[in-house]
Amino acid sequence: MNATKVNATKARDAVVAGAQGLALALMALIGSITLFVLAVVSISLIPIGVGVFTTPAVLSLVRVHVNQRRLLAAQWSSVRIPAPYRPFPRDMRTGMTGRVERCTLMLKDPATWRDLRWLLVDMTAGAVLAILAPSLVLDGIFGLVLLTGLWQPIVDAQGTYWYAFVPVGSWATAGAAALLGVVWLAVAMNVNHILVRTHFKLAGALLHPTREVELEQRIDRLTETRHDALDTSAAELRRIERDLHDGAQARLVAMGMNLGTIEALIEKDPAQAKELVLKARASSAEALTELRDLVRGIHPPVLAERGLGDAVKALALRLPVKTEVDVELPGRADAPVESAAYFAVSEALTNAVKYSGAERIWVDMSYSDGSLRIAVTDNGGGGAAIAAGSGLRGLERRLGTFDGVLAVSSPAGGPTMVTMEIPCELY
Repeated sequence: MNATKVNATKARDAVVAGAQGLALALMALIGSITLFVLAVVSISLIPIGVGVFTTPAVLSLVRVHVNQRRLLAAQWSSVRIPAPYRPFPRDMRTGMTGRVERCTLMLKDPATWRDLRWLLVDMTAGAVLAILAPSLVLDGIFGLVLLTGLWQPIVDAQGTYWYAFVPVGSWATAGAAALLGVVWLAVAMNVNHILVRTHFKLAGALLHPTREVELEQRIDRLTETRHDALDTSAAELRRIERDLHDGAQARLVAMGMNLGTIEALIEKDPAQAKELVLKARASSAEALTELRDLVRGIHPPVLAERGLGDAVKALALRLPVKTEVDVELPGRADAPVESAAYFAVSEALTNAVKYSGAERIWVDMSYSDGSLRIAVTDNGGGGAAIAAGSGLRGLERRLGTFDGVLAVSSPAGGPTMVTMEIPCELY
């Protein structure tokens, strides 16, 4: 029974891989060929000026096509292919000058030429690899169908029919063709997924940036995150200074003035002095509360004592929206990483409470493949986006300091999922 289930699963997977291979072959033979020809023609027209207008549009379509293949590689075969395109400057000019600048930047980007090289290989070797998967399935099925009598009209019409290396001209040879068809199906059950994965591996080998490009991007990212870390640190210091000046410091000054008045009145007017003592006591309690809140805002004691999971659970208990926290962490990260993750989750939860209109929020925390992964999901109205000046943009910058990444899925109508990933080691 178990063997039957295994074979059925393999057969289903072979058919699925065959369908995927057919789709990849069509994309290679139609999309890659068309875009490669358009790109070559458009680039060749740059000297006469026409290509300056058409090349950016064509190369943008190429990137869409390549990114679609990257997405399918991740979804179908768990093959990750980076997309190392250089970002355009924020102050990109408009008009004719902007078109020329955009065209120049795209042509100077090494990723553009890797895309074009991949198109050339995809329409040839990539298409062959992809078409093998459905061919094995269809050819195997056709071999079995020949045994049903289909061989007779074929032979009557054109004489002996060659099925691979088997000459089909009688029931006996049709049986041999059917046996060969079974062999093709057995091969498909074991290699179709390998063929599809190899297709994506070939794409990854061609599209993956060189070591020099990776180092250049790494330096750029570290430079950017260093500036962000300095800006964030300066802003945090200003916030602490402001909170101390406007809160606890003001209360302590008022309490000192009250104590001076008490000292003058304690013998002349004991009743009034007693009232001022009560006010001073209340001011000291409020100042202590504000100092505790300030410390909690810098580094919550529960985070230091019990770790990230319990700190987020304690944070969830204070929210006005029902929040479920699921933690699967086999250990603790370094204190800076835990602090960054805690405040990132805190900001994500604050945004969800303020803007989403959600009735429930879910927080899932796990660790795998050397990365801490946190997902904050709400059933609100959606529409959240990472934009300049938004809270999510600040959250992305905070995570970037630790080489972390932020992804937001928030279609109109919801739900919204904010996913954070921070590379780290647990101990």
